[in-house]
Amino acid sequence: MNDPVQHESLWRRWVVKPVVAQLKQGTTPSKIAQAIAFGVTAGVFPLLGTTTVLGLGLGVWLKLNQPVLQVFLQLVYPVQLATILLFMRAGESLFGAEHVPLSISMMMERFFTGPWQFMKDFGMIGLYGVVVWLLLAPVLIASVYFISRPFVEKLHEHIRLPHHDT
Repeated sequence: MNDPVQHESLWRRWVVKPVVAQLKQGTTPSKIAQAIAFGVTAGVFPLLGTTTVLGLGLGVWLKLNQPVLQVFLQLVYPVQLATILLFMRAGESLFGAEHVPLSISMMMERFFTGPWQFMKDFGMIGLYGVVVWLLLAPVLIASVYFISRPFVEKLHEHIRLPHHDT
């Protein structure tokens, strides 16, 4: 009579459960979708080490659901790493700036060697990346919102319906 131990997936534990918990507390699917959209968008902000504070600030300012926002902000961390250089290269092109040789490892090494010199060497390219992010953020927010909302609404319907064992 030993039942096999059921292990829930990481997706269910770290993504679905927090969303369900917020829905059960009365947060609307629309507000959850807004928090997802802003969390994803803040999560790909092109400056390492700033996304949590950015997400917290946006969440407080816009009265977004912080638990959901922070879950999705952290979830897209690999995407942030993959897009930092893309934002900076796009910024170079947008501003017609000289191409600066970059790599994440080289930039981190230079930062820890001397933060002030790092800011002098890479501050403008970081600013270029932020400008590109600011230009794309409204599109990303809208896209993620309209993609996630039907899924959250379906999840909401699922938890509102009584479950009958037959």
